[in-house]
Amino acid sequence: MAATTQSQPRPIYQTRHSLQRTARDTVGIVLVYALLIGFSVLFILPLLWTVSSSVKPIGSGMKFPPEFFPSQIVLDNYPQVFRMIPFARYFANSAFVSTLAVAGELLSASLVAFAFARLRFPGRNMLFLVLLSTMMLPGVVTMIPQFVIWRVLGLTNTYAPLTAGAFFGPAFSVFLLRQFFLTINLELDEAAKVDGANEFRIYWQIILPLAKPALATIGIFSFMGSWNDFMGPLIYLSDTDLYTLALGVNYLRSFRGGGELSYQMAAATMFVVPCIVLYFIAQRYIIQGIVTTGLKG
Repeated sequence: MAATTQSQPRPIYQTRHSLQRTARDTVGIVLVYALLIGFSVLFILPLLWTVSSSVKPIGSGMKFPPEFFPSQIVLDNYPQVFRMIPFARYFANSAFVSTLAVAGELLSASLVAFAFARLRFPGRNMLFLVLLSTMMLPGVVTMIPQFVIWRVLGLTNTYAPLTAGAFFGPAFSVFLLRQFFLTINLELDEAAKVDGANEFRIYWQIILPLAKPALATIGIFSFMGSWNDFMGPLIYLSDTDLYTLALGVNYLRSFRGGGELSYQMAAATMFVVPCIVLYFIAQRYIIQGIVTTGLKG
């Protein structure tokens, strides 16, 4: 006769312990999400205030107490910006400068990072430390010497000072890409060399396709840095036709009554739209690139 087995009931104290642990985990998750939502609201509040102020009626931007939600939505503030300043031209200037800076930084930084990560030569580590040490210099220290150099070369009031530096391998981008290149298996290089590939072909056809997350991260950082740059155009550009959008939005403050806050906020809202759109498009690559660049030193 087959023996029948009956499941033994769990002790009451084990069930109670499981319920308490589940309750603690639930409370912890709720607290974490509450903190994240709170910080998200805190950080997004300036952007929401900018958008809200961009559709307020004229003269209501400086009311006290301030109104977060406008009593009347005025969409004409946006077309008015185009009438007050050549917004399209400034936008095109910024797009040109940012695109050139991104292309130069991706090319130069990836080449230098490939040399530090995959090639073996005397003094490699020392040179890399020297490169990283340049990140410790504040920008205000080199601002005046750089201006003197560009003035001697006769390249002030051009886009050269705003873009040429990207073609010389910025230190942070080199560091980020080098860390990512170190995570790629060296056996791929050896297999390619057996098939007759040289170092440049390995860099171009093997390393770069595998480094898309890191390249996307560098590209986004470079674009946002160049797009939001205000000090560079302010120092080097004197012709209003060459102004970038960051300088043009500031120019709006004193241009034919442009001191009106609603116009400034409308221009600022349109100014940040490309950065937001680009970030959401490449968000997956940015997170993946940042996560995987610190795995190997």
